[in-house]
Amino acid sequence: MSYPPARYTAATGSGSATLRPATTPPDLVGDRSAIGYLATQVSTSGEFGLYHYAMNSLPSGPDPHFHRTISESFYILSGTVRLYDGTRWIDATVGDYLYVPPGGIHAFRNDSGQPAAMLLLFAPGAPRERYFEELAERARSSQPWTDEQLADLLHRHDQYPAPYADPSHIPR
Repeated sequence: MSYPPARYTAATGSGSATLRPATTPPDLVGDRSAIGYLATQVSTSGEFGLYHYAMNSLPSGPDPHFHRTISESFYILSGTVRLYDGTRWIDATVGDYLYVPPGGIHAFRNDSGQPAAMLLLFAPGAPRERYFEELAERARSSQPWTDEQLADLLHRHDQYPAPYADPSHIPR
């Protein structure tokens, strides 16, 4: 393997870094989670998206799914997060990491009864902010999704439902 072609060709570097202080409040606060948009598709010119995903003690997380255009990585910062790797659930704790390539079935849940936090990395960058925002908007409205509305949301955001490989591993 080699480095990719140069994308910056000036003789000297530039002062173009950005800092997001730890004291920056979350960009999106829902009833079960708070998300900080650390790096978005826009801010990284499509290279990646990085999100701080903090969950409160209420059970939360998506059903098994896969993405066709992006990989997704999980890095646990605090608490215990159940990660589904396409074949089994793993109780991931601080420092655990899971990489899911495009097409890889995965899911996550916080059903520990305690707060938990993780970093989510999508590569290349995708407009995931709108996906999270649409979910939060619907939760605030207390209107249930119709099957057609949910299918449309998932399709627009490169998220495709997938069955559990072993139904006995469905969290209760």
